[in-house]
Amino acid sequence: MSRPQLILASASPRRCELLAQIGISFEQQIAAIDETPRAGESPADYVARVALEKARAVRAGGGPDLPVLGADTAVVVDGAILGKPADLDQARDMLRQLSGRAHEVFSAVALVAQRDAVAVSHSRVWFRDLADNEIEAYWRSGEPRDKAGGYAIQGLAATFIERLDGSYSGVMGLPLYETARLLQNFGIKILGQHR
Repeated sequence: MSRPQLILASASPRRCELLAQIGISFEQQIAAIDETPRAGESPADYVARVALEKARAVRAGGGPDLPVLGADTAVVVDGAILGKPADLDQARDMLRQLSGRAHEVFSAVALVAQRDAVAVSHSRVWFRDLADNEIEAYWRSGEPRDKAGGYAIQGLAATFIERLDGSYSGVMGLPLYETARLLQNFGIKILGQHR
């Protein structure tokens, strides 16, 4: 196994898959921070702040002297950030808001080493109309439970999506274009170039 190039400040299996996809070797450490949006904070500012705070928290916690990558994603409808549904009622409410219309997804990636850098991806996603029985069946699948906005683009919810304008990987939770640029700017090789 190759030596880790960075620490991923996330427990997300999707972010792990995406980093591995571009040939990055990494360790994981979870950052425990308050992810509550601040009054008047725009969705783009919110995800940028949270991604940076996750990375800084892990970096401050000690451990290997490696760059730390943090990320955060928000699903936004009419300017309001949708969180992760705790139960069927919340999932139903979120998915009804998304049904038959477009929404926005903001995904930020932050890299903390001797300096800090943040990049934000913005996408628009169009859902077809969803029936209540579909929403309930989707909840029963277990997929929406830990997902921003209550859906996973790479999972069963792919059948809900009519169109995407932006970054597929950003909607998944780690915008790879922005991530790769940050890594390269910090001298971290991607696509297996470190081997």
